[in-house]
Amino acid sequence: MTHASNAAIEISRLDKTFGNGRRALQQIDLTIAPGEMVALIGASGSGKSTLLRHMAGLMAGDASGQGSIVIHGRTVQSGGKIASNIRSVRSGIGFVFQQFNLVGRLPVLVNVLVGTLHQVPMWRSLLRWFTPEEKARGIEALRRVGIAECYAQRASTLSGGQQQRAAIARAMVQGAKVVLADEPIASLDPESSRKVMDILAKLNREDGCTVVVSLHQVNVAIKYCARTVALHQGKVVYDGPSVGLTPAVLRDLYGAEADDILSLGDHISSLEDKVRPAPQVPHLAWPTPLAQAA
Repeated sequence: MTHASNAAIEISRLDKTFGNGRRALQQIDLTIAPGEMVALIGASGSGKSTLLRHMAGLMAGDASGQGSIVIHGRTVQSGGKIASNIRSVRSGIGFVFQQFNLVGRLPVLVNVLVGTLHQVPMWRSLLRWFTPEEKARGIEALRRVGIAECYAQRASTLSGGQQQRAAIARAMVQGAKVVLADEPIASLDPESSRKVMDILAKLNREDGCTVVVSLHQVNVAIKYCARTVALHQGKVVYDGPSVGLTPAVLRDLYGAEADDILSLGDHISSLEDKVRPAPQVPHLAWPTPLAQAA
């Protein structure tokens, strides 16, 4: 099903309740414009990963609700049911996992070219047989993320930062219009974190991809994303300019949990002098920041 809309991502009245009764998402309403790079922040358990997985059609919202997710006019899910053509819809969505999601025994190039499998005949998918043109696209994507020389190595031989860059290259080859990154720097060292965030920002800037990246620390969000959506106990409690998330605002929203989000350990301070604040985008209008969490 398609919808007439200019938005890249539209989420309406989305709820998710797990089997133990915990409400992971509560009445999420969110609209993201094409070409935005948006940070999703919150303490552990706030619903960040759950929301991203719903956007990708990897999880369905509550069947009892009226929640829906539409990406570039195509329905991902509605009323607790994943769209029947979700494989086709997902072809335009790149998902970057925290733990890379590469097949360690396969060469890096093959892992990257998995991003093209939705475009090739089934027999080629099964045999993992790729044309010279497709291989050239894979090498170019690896060049753009700075690890072209590793194309023939087994993925398991790469460092964590290199594996995450290979995962982003896979989204590039896929031709994804929307890239969802689930805490992509959570398990990386400071320098690798900087490189991964730089690449996501470059993908957003040069390819016009809409990027939604979940982050644990607000400092990184401020430096890379003009807009931040903050979650707390499954609710959107702030949606607006990243620079508006001052320590005082965060403490009002999160209480004691704010110290975790404001953490200024080595991981963040190493980024301080190397990354410029995200440029503000004047033509985009954000909703007024929401009231503090109840």
